[in-house]
This record gives sequence, structure tokens and C-alpha cells, in this order.
Amino acid sequence: MDISVIVLVKNNENTLPKTLESLKGFSDVVVYDNGSTDKSIEIAKSFSNVHLVQGEFKGFGWTKNQAASFSKNDWVLIIDSDEVVDSELFKTLGTTALDKNTVYKLNFKAFYKDIPVKYCGWNNQKIKRLYNKTVTHNNSNDVHEDIISDGLKIKELSGNVEHYSYHSISQFIIKADHYSTLFAKNNVGKKNSSPLKAFFNGIYSFIRTYIFKRGFLDGYVGLIIAYSHMVTNFYKYIKLYELNKEHNKSK
Repeated sequence: MDISVIVLVKNNENTLPKTLESLKGFSDVVVYDNGSTDKSIEIAKSFSNVHLVQGEFKGFGWTKNQAASFSKNDWVLIIDSDEVVDSELFKTLGTTALDKNTVYKLNFKAFYKDIPVKYCGWNNQKIKRLYNKTVTHNNSNDVHEDIISDGLKIKELSGNVEHYSYHSISQFIIKADHYSTLFAKNNVGKKNSSPLKAFFNGIYSFIRTYIFKRGFLDGYVGLIIAYSHMVTNFYKYIKLYELNKEHNKSK
């Protein structure tokens, strides 16, 4: 099929084999590695349909656009290195006549380890992941990047992407630090923040995830996710507060 897949990778040796195995039916898979020190590069090289590119990471938006520039086809499918394309979605992609003026959304099934996450706002998310690079691209956001779809149609495709994003509580902690830092750097001088805003954003994130989105029905996994959302949002705004103070002093 005339679709290139781009996969950003950094130290994903535990999930990358399953991801690339699900992409064996695509002739062009661009694995963009940004500094792996584990076996990720070795794993990528073991798949004959993979084009391995090693480059720098400048935020998710820029890096995804950079990876897409190496794709052979105009149609670009974004799959993370902890995600799996299921057989239904693969069949849909092979049989659907794609319209270049449409950005396509995919349905996501979430997992913690191999435990399905049914609540917390994680399950059945519809996310834009397929586009024609002659028409559009990702925005430049360092985090929470998105495919620009202004003036374009949006359509959902049948099938699922299975997302195995976390395999330990430590990964929640690491990602909370990483994502909150990217958010703060991306918004310094643009958004206001304060310790009070950080506190209430954190508390509200926990309540929204655990109560409003019924995370409590996911058992202990729901508690982990809700608490992680709270911590991430607190650190997003407290880091932004610190950076804004430093930014204002330098003026």
C-alpha cells in the first residue's frame, strides 16, 4: 500500500518488536531514532521494511515532521513505538480509497502492562494519525502536537491501535517529568502560572480522571493513572511558573 509509517524511537526495546511486527505489511517504515542506548537500533535493523534514521529530538511536532521528510510515500501514518496496528485497521488501510484533503482519525485501545484500561478517558480515544504530507503536517508543538486540519475534512477509520504506553510505575514518573518540562519550555512567556494554579490544576486533574471519567472502575490501575495526571499537571504549571520568573528577570 502507498502509505509510509513513521515511528519515533528512544530506548523502546521492550515494545518496539511488537510495534514493528504489526507493521510488516507496510513497505516503507521510517524508524527515527533519537539517541537510543538500548537494543532499539538493533531491533529496527532486523526488519527488512524499516528505513532507520538517526537524528535529534526537538520536540514532538518538529521531530515527527522531520521523520516524515524521509518517507517515500505522500501518505504518512504516525505510530508510536509502544503501539500496535491491529488486523482490522491494517485491512482498512489497504482497502480504503484515501482523499488527500482528509485527515484520518484512528481509534485507540489503552493498556497498562497487558491490562486493558477501560476508563480514565484513555479508552476509545479518536486521534488524528494519517495525513497526506503534500497537503498538511504536524504543528510545531513540543508536546501535545497535532496534525493541522484547518480547512480539511476529518474521518475515522475502522480498526484499532493498541497502545501499550506504560509497563511500570517508574515510567509514569519519568514521563511526568519529561512532558511537564516540554510543556513549560513550550509556554514560557506565553502563558501565566502561579503556585496556586499549579495546585488546583493538579487537584482538578485527579478528580476529573478518577471521579468524572470513572477511573475508580479500573481498580488500582485507575488510581495510578489519576495520580499521575495530578502530578504531571502540577509540575507543568509549577515549572512554567519558575521559567516565567527567570524569563521576566532577564528582560
